[in-house]
Amino acid sequence: MDPGEYFSTMTTSLANLDFSDPTATTDENYNIRREVCTNCCNRPINVCLCNDLPSQPILTSTQIIILRHPHELRHKLATAPLLTKCLLNCRTIVGRRLRVGSSAILDSLHRAAIQNPNQSRRSIYLFPSVTDSSPSIEINEWKSFNSNKELDTGLVLIVFDGTWRHAKEMVSASSQFLSEFAVNVYLDFDARVSGGTIYDSDLVLRKEPFGGCVSTIEAVARSLRVLEPEPHGAEVEGRLLMVLRAMVRFQACNLKPLKPRPKLLRKNGKKVEEKNKSLELSG
Repeated sequence: MDPGEYFSTMTTSLANLDFSDPTATTDENYNIRREVCTNCCNRPINVCLCNDLPSQPILTSTQIIILRHPHELRHKLATAPLLTKCLLNCRTIVGRRLRVGSSAILDSLHRAAIQNPNQSRRSIYLFPSVTDSSPSIEINEWKSFNSNKELDTGLVLIVFDGTWRHAKEMVSASSQFLSEFAVNVYLDFDARVSGGTIYDSDLVLRKEPFGGCVSTIEAVARSLRVLEPEPHGAEVEGRLLMVLRAMVRFQACNLKPLKPRPKLLRKNGKKVEEKNKSLELSG
């Protein structure tokens, strides 16, 4: 057969073949399956939380400011967006550090502290300190020490939303600015105990550095329990944790359990995981 004729025949044969995948999902079906709720929670319809969110954002005397790391914007399991849906006095700043110009509220506190360095500090930022070089105080102790200073109103709670590595970097980058007017507090924890996941479930979503570490929404809930006047503090905590439990329930039904990645130790630029396995087998 002439090469030209052979090529023409093969081209015609290929053109007649159907390469479509009968099991592939069409764009129309995909859009339906991934339809997003535009009513309130901005989550996929199948994991919509609108029925679990408060009908109206809860009013608190405490102002909550969340510095959210840019990488958190692409995390589907982030809890910080739920806080702005639940709490009226909650604001989110996307960035890697707090400084002059980040927030009008923080700027006013910064100016007031510079003008009057001896005034009582009504702002706290939440982050666990595990070293003596960065001392902090447990939040209940801080509240007890300041119980006679009428701190039930006008408090500002600053929270960092990100992985623990990112949160540590954000705190470090913001420390010079915050040191002028805010106190570092933490929730009670035990650094000697290895941490689990951010949720009390079988889903391995984020590995925490030590026991007592919690998600952003739970950290705010626990803090407001202490900072808000009773019984309002307990009511706010319970309402926020109810939303978190609903999110956990949805994720448990729609996501497969994830196994944590094995730690790869490096020595002189080479992986030694296989070497460790061989030693275990020989032993």
